[in-house]
Amino acid sequence: MIHPQSAQEPTGAEWLKSSYSGGEQACLEAAANFPGAVPVRDSKAPDGPALVFRRASFAAFVAAVGAGAFGGV
Repeated sequence: MIHPQSAQEPTGAEWLKSSYSGGEQACLEAAANFPGAVPVRDSKAPDGPALVFRRASFAAFVAAVGAGAFGGV
């Protein structure tokens, strides 16, 4: 289970949108410039809060999604 560490805007985040988004607004953005952490936010609300996950936890989540653990979500 992934537990968010915080729900606030990470200072200095360099946000990246997934290449799978196809230019749509219904996707997540993540920042890769934080050692040991991955801030994630909703692309539809760029001024809203971000969740910050431990890098290892986020990597496990991404691997599980890729393996179909969530029914192809």
